Amino acid sequence: MSAKGSDPSASEVVITRTFDAPRALVWQAWTDPKHIMQWWGPKGFSNSACESDLRVGGAFRLNMCAPDGNSYPCQGVFHEIVEPERIVFDSTADEGHPCGAGLPPRARVTITFTELGDRTALTLHTRFENVARKEAANEAGYSVSWGQALERLADHIH
Repeated sequence: MSAKGSDPSASEVVITRTFDAPRALVWQAWTDPKHIMQWWGPKGFSNSACESDLRVGGAFRLNMCAPDGNSYPCQGVFHEIVEPERIVFDSTADEGHPCGAGLPPRARVTITFTELGDRTALTLHTRFENVARKEAANEAGYSVSWGQALERLADHIH
């Protein structure tokens, strides 16, 4: 039995969604800035700019805009790209917000795209720096917001 706080899964969030779309389409919607701007963020949010240098060491930047006019910058660096199966990146988002516009500060995010015939299972796995960061992000709406963003992605690809 492990001591409280030493379980690595305690600082992780895993969200899975199955899309009625082929993996190539889901991959494109996740990696093409023109598509990302259409669905990233919870309901009611929009995006004013997006850049994605999809290569190891490349940067991801997005400016997410809340309905109240607040802006939330989202940025990260890619560590692994296995087209069309997996993307791994670390967040370099602003420390001012625990969600960091969907990429929490100092978190590693792994996105997997699993082909299920003509459907695709997408898994978003976030490993936070520690349990406190995970709890702060979830209190700020991290898991709920990603659920809404993935719903927007499903609507976008149909």
